[in-house]
Amino acid sequence: MAAKSGTAPFSAFEWMLSMRYLRARRKEGFISVIAGFSFLGIMLGVATLIIVMAVMNGFRKELLSKILGLNGHMLVQPIDSALTDYTVVAERISGVRGITLAVPLVEGQALASSPFHAGGALVRGVREADLKRLPAIGPNIRSGTLDGFDAGQSIVIGKRLADQLSVRVGDQVTLVAPRGSVTPMGTTPRIKPYKVAAIFEIGMSEYDSVFVFMPLAEAQAYFNRPNDVTAIEVYTDNPDAIVRFREEVNKAAERPIFVIDWRQRNSTFFNALQVERNVMFLILTLIVLVAALNIVSGLIMLVKDKGHDIAILRTMGATKGAILRIFLITGSSIGVIGTLVGFGLGLAVCLNVEEIRRFISWLTATELFSPELYYLSRLPADVDSRETAVVVGMALVLSFVATIYPAWRAARLDPVEALRYE
Repeated sequence: MAAKSGTAPFSAFEWMLSMRYLRARRKEGFISVIAGFSFLGIMLGVATLIIVMAVMNGFRKELLSKILGLNGHMLVQPIDSALTDYTVVAERISGVRGITLAVPLVEGQALASSPFHAGGALVRGVREADLKRLPAIGPNIRSGTLDGFDAGQSIVIGKRLADQLSVRVGDQVTLVAPRGSVTPMGTTPRIKPYKVAAIFEIGMSEYDSVFVFMPLAEAQAYFNRPNDVTAIEVYTDNPDAIVRFREEVNKAAERPIFVIDWRQRNSTFFNALQVERNVMFLILTLIVLVAALNIVSGLIMLVKDKGHDIAILRTMGATKGAILRIFLITGSSIGVIGTLVGFGLGLAVCLNVEEIRRFISWLTATELFSPELYYLSRLPADVDSRETAVVVGMALVLSFVATIYPAWRAARLDPVEALRYE
């Protein structure tokens, strides 16, 4: 009928039959169950892929911003002679186009203690103006102030370290450095109390529980470096163009220096993240593939069950192309609807991932995302539009490909043979 009446491909007649086959009768319940599992598989596969990729992207983005916000994009260290001309060198480096900040610093390890507790600390001596401009510190002061930081003998500590030591702004923290004064009896530790001027919270537990900042001049005296600094931290406006900046910084320094960029300092960490992200993508893609195979098995069973109907349609004039398209529409509908629902579900979870984490933590009375283990104090999610489009496109293609073989078998069905054994 479809051929003789000149019915166009994908006409209302073909769509009507396709939708009818999706609503299986009671005796065809098993087929509808397989179709339901196929739909759920594709929906959950697409949603899970979007959520996991977004969380992995969020991890990388958050960690990169926090690590580079505190440690800088390049570390300039002296060669041959001490960095006593750090002020001039920092000014020259700051003049390079694209360099946003050059921070001379003195760095050393110490034991931070209070009357209640003690813990290891990484002490950095910096100037007040530089500390205020640090991307990770200036905007993240939770209590106290940085004003007058250079004038006094005070320190700025992370919130987790403050909680560990049970101190607040105005309290004293004693710093103990292993290398202090040299005496006839040997080197004695340097012990000195400091007042807490401010408390910062970056949101990365490893930093909030370790870093202590003190005035540059005080750090030089404390660590026995009266006229020089350990290094100069350099911040740029584009971390991805670090190769160009390395060359220009080497020229601008006008003295022998050794430059380490952020990729070298964190290469193992970020390479591990990238490998984990790729492996997760491959593993989760198998969910969508299994769901597509369910479509194949469901449609093959549907074709066998509808052999009599197909034979009657062929004898009434339906072409092989019409039969092919009917089953293509039937199978593809499962994949398309499952993909779209999974896309919506994935986006909804990504937009509310932190609230969902808190609810599950409250419901199970457990710490679902421990900052001590995962470095960050919140669960991040960053949806990449190009990546999401790839996931959706892949699911749609797999769903369509899965319907080709069953639809081809339906189109090849001989109506005479089908009716003979009916």
